[in-house]
Amino acid sequence: MASPRLILWALFSLHFPVLSDGKEREEPSLERSVVRNEEGVIEVGSSLPHCVKLAAGEPLALQSGGDVVIGGLFPLHYVAPKQDQSYQSKPQLKPCRGFDHRAFRWIMTMVFAVEEINRNLSLLPGVHLGYRIMDSCDHVQTGLKALLSLVRETIDRSTQSQTLPTCLADSPVPAVIGLASSSPTRAVAHTLGPFNFPLVSYFATCTCLTDKSKYPSFLRTVPSDLFQVRGLVQMVTYLGWFWVGTIGTTDDYSHYAIQEFSSQFRQQGGCLAFHLTTPKSPTAGEIQEMADRIQSSTAVVVVVFATEGQLLDLILELAQRNATGIQWVASEAWVTASLLTSPRFHSLLEGTLGFSFPGVRIPGLKEFLLNIRPSPKPGMAFVNMFWEELFRCRLEFKGNQSADANYKGAAEKPVCTGSEDVKDIDSSFTVVSQVRVSYNVYKAVYAIAHALHTLLNCDSGEHYGRCENRKTFTSRQLLQHLKKVNFTNQFEEKISFDSNGEPVPLYDIINWQKDSKGEIRFIKVGSYDGSAPLKEQLQIKQSTIVWTSGQSEVPASQCSSPCSPGSRQARRPGEPHCCFDCLPCADGEISNQTGSTECTKCAEYYWSDRDQVKCVAGVEEFLSFHDIMGIILVTLTLLGVVLTTIVTAVFQRFRSTPIVKANNAEISFLLLLSLKLCFLCSLVFIGQPSVWTCRLRQALFGVSFVLCLSCLLVKTIVVLLAFHANAPGSRALKQFGLSQQRTLILCTTAPQIILCAGCLLGAPPFPFKNPNYHASTGKIVVECKEPWPPGFYLVLGYIGLLAFVCLILAFLGRKLPDTFNEAKLITFSMLIFWAVWISFIPAYVSSPGKFTVAVEVFAILASSFGLLLCIFVPKCYIILLRPQRNIKKGMTRKYLT
Repeated sequence: MASPRLILWALFSLHFPVLSDGKEREEPSLERSVVRNEEGVIEVGSSLPHCVKLAAGEPLALQSGGDVVIGGLFPLHYVAPKQDQSYQSKPQLKPCRGFDHRAFRWIMTMVFAVEEINRNLSLLPGVHLGYRIMDSCDHVQTGLKALLSLVRETIDRSTQSQTLPTCLADSPVPAVIGLASSSPTRAVAHTLGPFNFPLVSYFATCTCLTDKSKYPSFLRTVPSDLFQVRGLVQMVTYLGWFWVGTIGTTDDYSHYAIQEFSSQFRQQGGCLAFHLTTPKSPTAGEIQEMADRIQSSTAVVVVVFATEGQLLDLILELAQRNATGIQWVASEAWVTASLLTSPRFHSLLEGTLGFSFPGVRIPGLKEFLLNIRPSPKPGMAFVNMFWEELFRCRLEFKGNQSADANYKGAAEKPVCTGSEDVKDIDSSFTVVSQVRVSYNVYKAVYAIAHALHTLLNCDSGEHYGRCENRKTFTSRQLLQHLKKVNFTNQFEEKISFDSNGEPVPLYDIINWQKDSKGEIRFIKVGSYDGSAPLKEQLQIKQSTIVWTSGQSEVPASQCSSPCSPGSRQARRPGEPHCCFDCLPCADGEISNQTGSTECTKCAEYYWSDRDQVKCVAGVEEFLSFHDIMGIILVTLTLLGVVLTTIVTAVFQRFRSTPIVKANNAEISFLLLLSLKLCFLCSLVFIGQPSVWTCRLRQALFGVSFVLCLSCLLVKTIVVLLAFHANAPGSRALKQFGLSQQRTLILCTTAPQIILCAGCLLGAPPFPFKNPNYHASTGKIVVECKEPWPPGFYLVLGYIGLLAFVCLILAFLGRKLPDTFNEAKLITFSMLIFWAVWISFIPAYVSSPGKFTVAVEVFAILASSFGLLLCIFVPKCYIILLRPQRNIKKGMTRKYLT
């Protein structure tokens, strides 16, 4: 047996003669198309068009003769017959199930377009178009079988009607309009491609069909899914949906569309919560499992690429469960499917949003559809099927093939007469106010007609305005002219095909809304133009949209709620990036938008506010004269200066007294001066640091304390030498006179002066704004930066060295026998000094910000007060309150108490 490819090769290598019966177009003929009966009602196939069975087991065909016959493949049924597995000599042909009213409208739209062209005197003048339409059952095998029957050259004469024009026996169809679904279309297009046989689809949108190397003769009046997917991704992300589920089927249309949608959606930052695939013949358990997955998901938005027939079982299951709150996003395959607008689906599908082809109102189409009637005449099977489906009845015409073949148990239904009025029944068949897929069929017929018009030289030649009706042509020639078609139809739409055989990608955005009668209507709420600039492609009127369950607000579909300003997203391990936790921004960082993935670090010297949503200028912090701490320290400083001044005045007033003389008055005055400088140097540490205050701080502090300790060192040495001077023959005190004491003070102070001068010249301190402190409060500490920290520690170390020498010498002279032993007082003062400064070092290192300065000032004041009180207060006490002891005898215990 020859393969279908070989048979087709024999068929397609033939030429297609244009035959004419020699009659003018205006003359009526029973052999042509649609005629009116005595009552003026259109009967499809009074004699013709009619259905004929082409051979034993061949499918039915709606057919009308003509000079050129256009083929058609339509999914009149959406459930294909199951293959008979029984071993019989002749396999039984099982009928298709699930009559599709919408597909029947597509068929009749093709008939209407052919008749409209035949009445048009300017398009194909002198050429009568015919048609031959078959049912593909929306299935690959059935579609291929219908194709073979459609393009076969010979007709079984035993079943041929007497009124069938003989031209059909010699004229196979030169082009086919079809199919609806992508998988059957791929199979047919792949079969026709090697023979350059034109196939014009009105509903197959799979991107895979763009491949001209596989499908060279395929064209379509519907845009590729590539553009629809782009538009759907733009719409979904525009509405803020980044967590969605997808539902598809096992066919090519769904596979390629969802694959492309997933890829582009992820590029825009979206995530798929789930993807479900509806099997070809799903079981009840599989449907229930899919419904469970949808209801358990946190994704509210579900994008579906499927036909209404493929989706019906799942929608029925969800409707039975009274599932609500699902925002359906529909592809063009089912967004205008009236099959799903039944009242039982309203609560589930109201608010559905999706892309559809642009809709128009074709003048005269509704009247044409409303006037069809069933008939017992041959070739009325399709119409009779429709009639019995629409009115839920049975026709008792003799030889009614539709009732006999497709409706078991029809005897239980009431009998219908054929006089019923189609207007009385609501059906998608008569919904033609805005036809979309039907319009694509309409455009396909006109595109082929215009290609034939050019091919047959209808506008040129000796007889202008009449085609060369005896010209022969091949399918390849028709295909070449079809690719070059370029005309504007009555709806002001430009009809043409690009290099891939596709039209301009235009879509309407459709929303399912209830009208005042409670019925679902398809309302246009926007548009998408794939040929426009990117920012102008999507146009949507969001305020006019009704969302799922009749809501007025856009439903939120998210795995995790967007993070509020002041926080950032932190992905959950092992989950999509749309699933995350929200963590507050760290100190010094902000996020001022909802859903921020990262926090932004504030600029230098700026800080995050309390809510961490904006950066504010940091508050400069330093030990101010206006702070409570600053006021206290200034008060203590002034108190120390006043006390030192008082002591100096007392010593000046009583400098001739023995107690003042005995303590070396000159050194005492120098010590009081150095103590006053120690008190005063603390003022340099308070207030906003400047260049000069930073340079003077440590220098004044270091020199003042060294001078003070030098004086104490001299005093301690003098006390020790005075004790030894009482020994016979001792000249130690005379050798350590006033000049020697001054020299010692100068020598011990000079290293500190040199060290401080070197630090100031080599690495002078400078004001520095340190934003690292007080991070929680956003305060910037203004402090003095030490470029060379070892210099500061050398200053402290030298002070410590002198204090240690003083402590040792004073400790050695603490038990001298004099009544007033200054060595004891120096010992106590050095112990306080050491206690203060030993505590100062760890406190200084660990204190933050301005407290560092406060600790140092406190250490200066504490040690200064310790020296002042321990050394001079006892002397002032004797001078002022015990004058009787301020005598030479009193100094040596030789006085009366």
